[in-house]
Amino acid sequence: MKKILLLNGPNLNRLGKREPGIYGVSTLEDLEERMVQLGVDSQIEIICFQSNHEGELIDKLHEAEDTGVDGIIFNPGAFTHYSYAIRDAIAGIGCPVIEVHISNVYQREEFRHKSVIAPVAKGQIAGLGLLGYELALEAFKRGKGEE
Repeated sequence: MKKILLLNGPNLNRLGKREPGIYGVSTLEDLEERMVQLGVDSQIEIICFQSNHEGELIDKLHEAEDTGVDGIIFNPGAFTHYSYAIRDAIAGIGCPVIEVHISNVYQREEFRHKSVIAPVAKGQIAGLGLLGYELALEAFKRGKGEE
């Protein structure tokens, strides 16, 4: 059975409360439940983890490779724009990562237009709301994130 890590970074624990006009009204729990169910339907184990702490996210990236995770769906939140430590962790593992953003970061503040993660990710999905996570899962199901 394939294993996919659903990894969410800072402030994503506030989904449904934080800026609902941008991020919607669904909660992180709603997202995780939906993704786990999609995994069950596809015989894929979805492992969910969220942290507001950079080091914990890095540890989870390392652990993903060490435990044989097949792919990572990762919304690094604001770490997208400046965390070279997370970028280096992704570059240093063999596990493919698809970067996901709920909002279209390219229509927002200028500082959000640069991702230090994108160059080491297999792909990036932005601006499609929570559907972006489902599309990333679909890419892994089809083997697209692993090429």
